[in-house]
Parts: sequence; C-alpha cells; structure tokens
Amino acid sequence: MPPLTQDPQSVDARAVANLLLDKAAALDIPISNLALQKLLYFAHGRFLVDKGRPLVNGFFEAWKFGPVHPVVYRCFSANGPKYIINRAIKKDILSGLHIIVSPPRDQDIHEGIERVLLTMGRMSASQLVAVSHASGGPWDVIANGPGTNLGLGLRICDKVIKDRFRFQKVSVSVPPGLGDTLEEAPPS
Repeated sequence: MPPLTQDPQSVDARAVANLLLDKAAALDIPISNLALQKLLYFAHGRFLVDKGRPLVNGFFEAWKFGPVHPVVYRCFSANGPKYIINRAIKKDILSGLHIIVSPPRDQDIHEGIERVLLTMGRMSASQLVAVSHASGGPWDVIANGPGTNLGLGLRICDKVIKDRFRFQKVSVSVPPGLGDTLEEAPPS
C-alpha cells in the first residue's frame, strides 16, 4: 500500500461535508449519511480529475455500500439512515468548546460541490451506491480485486480514484426511493 501523504491543499473532510450539507439544504435536497458519503466521494474524484489534487484530507475506504470517508462517517453515524440535520463539529483547542467545522471558502470547492449536487444530489442513496459500484471503478477495483469481498475495509488511494474515476459513469437502473433506508456500517 502506498504511504499516506496529505496534500497541503486538501481540506478538512468535515468542512467539505458541512459545505455539501449546507448547499444541499439550500437546494432542498435531504441527505442521509450514506448519500453524503457517496456525494463527498464523487466530489473528491471529480476534483482529483479536474484540478489534479485531492479535495479532502484523509482517505476513503471500500465498504459494503461503496466508498466511505471514516472520519466523516463517524461525525454523522448517530443519524443512522435518517436525513442529516446536524453539522460536523470539532473541539476548539483554545476554548475547549465543541464548535461547528467551518465550511471552506475556496470558490473551486464551492463550484465542485454545486456541480455534484446539481448532477447527482437528487439521486436516491441506492442509485448513488450503484454508481459507486461501477465495474472497473475505484471501489470495484479495491473491493473485488482479489475476486472476493476481502477488499472491504481497504483504503482507496487517490491514485486509484484518479486513474479509475472515468468508470463511474454508468446507467443507473435502480428505481428512485428503493434502498433509501440503507445504512452503512464499518467492515468487520
């Protein structure tokens, strides 16, 4: 596995998740944790392809229902399959208080999130999962690489995402609404 490196231009994944949730709320698009994970992943992949650098810090893992950013997952896991109404928080090291993680101000990030929401934001969680499972895509290469599901829980490195992201463009045949109560869980 390649060493984990953080691109100094990448942004706190919780901040980008909060931005995505804020913009989705402004567009009246309800988002579950499962949908958030996929939309954040698609925004990250597009950013890697379009800008040549990662959108968020940390990493995505191959879980049963597709790519998951573990830090963001933990922030919103208490919501279960319900729509998210809270925002990711952090502990302020000076005051000791828990505060909402401020969304990034970078215009490229705002535009990237808006593009993902406008093109994929109204898809059901199950449709987003289907797209993330595209044959030959990053999740598929990691999760099914050995020919089994032994890849679940493995990190999907940015190089794999960038190299394989073009395979995410697939026809979604899952009826809207089906599977919207799916809930992701860490691999065991």
